[in-house]
Amino acid sequence: MNILEFDFDLPKELIAQHAVNPRDHSKLLVLNKEEKTMEHKKFYNIIDYLKEGDVLVLNRTKVIPARLFGKKENGVVLECFLLKRIDLNTWEVLLKPARKLKIGQKIIFSEELEAELLEVKEDGNRVLKFNFEGSFEEILDRLGEMPLPPYISEKLEDKNRYQTVYAKEGESVAAPTAGLHFTEELLEKIKEKGIIIAEVFLDVGLGTFRPVQVENILDHKMHVEKYSVPKETVEIINNAKKNNHRVIAVGTTSVRTLESSVDENGNLIASEGYTGIFIYGDYKFKVVDAIITNFHLPKSTLIMLVSAFGGKEFIDAAYKKAIEEKYRFYSFGDSMLIY
Repeated sequence: MNILEFDFDLPKELIAQHAVNPRDHSKLLVLNKEEKTMEHKKFYNIIDYLKEGDVLVLNRTKVIPARLFGKKENGVVLECFLLKRIDLNTWEVLLKPARKLKIGQKIIFSEELEAELLEVKEDGNRVLKFNFEGSFEEILDRLGEMPLPPYISEKLEDKNRYQTVYAKEGESVAAPTAGLHFTEELLEKIKEKGIIIAEVFLDVGLGTFRPVQVENILDHKMHVEKYSVPKETVEIINNAKKNNHRVIAVGTTSVRTLESSVDENGNLIASEGYTGIFIYGDYKFKVVDAIITNFHLPKSTLIMLVSAFGGKEFIDAAYKKAIEEKYRFYSFGDSMLIY
């Protein structure tokens, strides 16, 4: 499969620079993949498409303020982007500019936080050991900035707008953006209608959003991310399946988490670990019956996933229609329901 099959032209003005307020007033493109129909709604209309007994699966990961600015001992300013925690004090990071920083040299972020370069990895990422007094999380909350994608140039005034209202725990360096549309009030209405809410966890990494660089997508090497599917969630979903109710995944991260946690018979099981699942083409979905998702970058693994779920021709037509109707794209953009 050639990567150009997943490319498209997007007018720059359709790349959302800020979140809609209230959250649930973004647009919603509703796609019925069996009947090949499209409806234009608002996100708060999502409740009209959910039925009693359905299970809505949320990725309750929390985004950390992963962007830090520090100085070398000679005063040169460095940008440090936390990617993945290795142990209590050690992180894999992106550093800019990093070329002249030698093993053992220090970066000073504040009086309470500094780091030492331990390793330069083959892919150019660095490994830093942080030294601090007190709680690293509290220091990071004070010093760090939310890790907005590079296509968002406007400053984020409120950190919580790049966090779902249901974020619970974790160390994501990017938001599970489909969940940004939910408000606490909308979730309450959904529960009152008899829809069951279940949770999974996947710490979203930067690799999720990066375009695929190889010509043949089969040559693409997927990034891996830490995930967990709790026993309680497995019981909820397996019971729903037994009673012919739907499982609706909020976001591609929830899809990938659920589809990573099945046994050889295709049954959902409780598990945790790291997943590098790559969903494309004629992949057979074992757990997920419907997806709530945003509009994704060209050539990304995410557009390949939704194309596999909704059918490539139908998703191509939906993206074309969304551009015509001036839907807002990417992290702070509008959403779609595919069922």
